[in-house]
Amino acid sequence: MLLTKAEMRHAMLGGAASLAGIAVFVGLAIFALLLSNDTSSTLTAVFEPYVLRVLRFTLLQALLSTLLSIAFAIPVAQALARQRHFPGRIWIIRLMAVPMGLPVLIGALGLIGIWGRQGILNLVLLKLGMAEPISIYGLSGILLAHVFFNMPLACRLMLAALERVPAEYWLMASGLGMRPGSIFRFVEWPVLRSVIPGIAGLIFMLCATSFTLVLTLGGGPAATTVEVAIYQSLRFDFDPGRAVALSLLQIVLTAVILGALSLLPAPKDEGTTAGKAVRRPDGGLPGARLLDGSVLLLATLFLGLPLMSVVFAGLRSDLMKLLREPIFWQSAGTSLAISVSAAVLALLISMMLVSARRAVLLRRPGVSGAGAFFAAMGGASSLVLLVPPIVLATGWFLALRSFSDVSAATPLLIVAINALMSLPFVMRVLEPAFIVHKRRTQKLAASLGVTGWVQLRLIDMPALFKPMLTAFSFAMALSLGDLGAVALFGSDSFVTLPWLVYSRMGSYRTNDADGLALILGIVCLLLTIAGTMGPARREVALHG
Repeated sequence: MLLTKAEMRHAMLGGAASLAGIAVFVGLAIFALLLSNDTSSTLTAVFEPYVLRVLRFTLLQALLSTLLSIAFAIPVAQALARQRHFPGRIWIIRLMAVPMGLPVLIGALGLIGIWGRQGILNLVLLKLGMAEPISIYGLSGILLAHVFFNMPLACRLMLAALERVPAEYWLMASGLGMRPGSIFRFVEWPVLRSVIPGIAGLIFMLCATSFTLVLTLGGGPAATTVEVAIYQSLRFDFDPGRAVALSLLQIVLTAVILGALSLLPAPKDEGTTAGKAVRRPDGGLPGARLLDGSVLLLATLFLGLPLMSVVFAGLRSDLMKLLREPIFWQSAGTSLAISVSAAVLALLISMMLVSARRAVLLRRPGVSGAGAFFAAMGGASSLVLLVPPIVLATGWFLALRSFSDVSAATPLLIVAINALMSLPFVMRVLEPAFIVHKRRTQKLAASLGVTGWVQLRLIDMPALFKPMLTAFSFAMALSLGDLGAVALFGSDSFVTLPWLVYSRMGSYRTNDADGLALILGIVCLLLTIAGTMGPARREVALHG
């Protein structure tokens, strides 16, 4: 027993309290959805032509976005894997991380700057005497935006899989004189085939629950997903019955997708290796270098131009005028307070869940229900994937409007929803680091009798500071750039930076929107950098 009875009790109580809090918050939202409408009217609303049309479009755009993201990611990942000494390769890989940490609304603005009616591409085509063939709005714009955000994710995951191929495979391919086509068929494709289903399922999930991109680029009722339809039903039509039907439909949809993802096989191990340097026989061929260079150039332009557009458009705006506006400081203060509170809450909940899960692992044999408790705490962190933020916001909106003023509880609701939204990432950062640290230090700490605050201050915090900083900064950036829950509750008296950007876009004050987007993007980027470049700290040398 490496935990005292008091430590075990406190850890288990903390985990139980966190689990109960998450379950109550999500359960009350779902309960409010179920009670706000009778079953027959809800079933009738589900089968309305409009709802079925929205469901079809949601699945169609998610499927097409997934196929396009995977199709474009394969050649880019191949090129990066083949050209290990390509000039600027590391910067291209870093560039692919930017869309993943960028607020979705800012990415949409950048795409509009390149592909929009007044975008660079259409202006060039006009000067060449061509009509404007590219529309950023509607299905084409949604697909373009989803590829912009999801292709880099797919590419990085595929590249990681290709780089795990043992060097002996390439030595054998070179000895057999394999050409690039044979290498792809017998070496690369088996590796990619094992990871593509999981990557495709993840991207499909992200696209099926997409809200901000579709709200910004959808272009009308013909291009509306389930989540945007929920927002429109409450914000514009005030049709709670339809909102309830759509919310329950969204829960069923995400449950089906998550169930399908859980059935996918894990990627296979490529085999043992002696750790030799990788020397691919196909990367040095002149044709391969030319083709790979062209692919990497196109990928860099596709990802880099919208980001450059955001920077240039933001610099052209009157930033000093924006900084002098009271509404900017009001929205910035609101966003900062919400993001810090949500990040702190997510960190506290995660630490309690992680500590409780470790206590369960150290429990005495034969404790009944421990396995179920362990699994429940792990599943609670991903519950927001099953019940998306807009559905949670809808449930609480319907629950509170009958008892009190919804606006009074808006800040607390958004903090709680944003904390749950970032919880899956925070848990995945903290738990491995926490378990490894405790495994290394627990025996000696127990033998020395170091417990409680002294252990936290002298042993735990120095070692866990970096992963905690990473989790905290990412949770803050995620909350700062969120428009989901705020879109439903936002008003003149409650404005966040993303909501201010969106409202300026809606009122055709695009210069102001560009400037605000640049400020928001810089803040989120700095938070991401802070999380990945924490101060180096010497690990406490307590090994059990």
